[in-house]
Amino acid sequence: MTDTHAPGGPGPLLIDHTAVGDIRVLTLRGEIDHAVRNELTEALLSYGGAAPPKIVVDLSGVTFMDSSGINVLIAAHQSMSAAQGWLRIAGAQESVLRTLQLVGLDQVIGCHPTVEQALTA
Repeated sequence: MTDTHAPGGPGPLLIDHTAVGDIRVLTLRGEIDHAVRNELTEALLSYGGAAPPKIVVDLSGVTFMDSSGINVLIAAHQSMSAAQGWLRIAGAQESVLRTLQLVGLDQVIGCHPTVEQALTA
């Protein structure tokens, strides 16, 4: 299953949806900021009642993320945890990983070097 979205604003974020078994993989490319937070929230939280929701977010194509992205990831993590699911992050570039580490999100949401490692963690 593949579904690609591209918002019509500056610095578009491309979101590809795939599945590996019962795990959804969201591959993101571009920048995550205030302009795309609603689209990212929808992509993360529209897991269609899958119980429990399991999502790996591949950030290898994300070049920038501000506090809007952090807040979306926290909200998604809380929602999935409440439904006995999980959210994992994979492949964050150094600048994005540094942001995740600065706010301590890497201590809350599992961060893995590759999608494959996130799928099997």
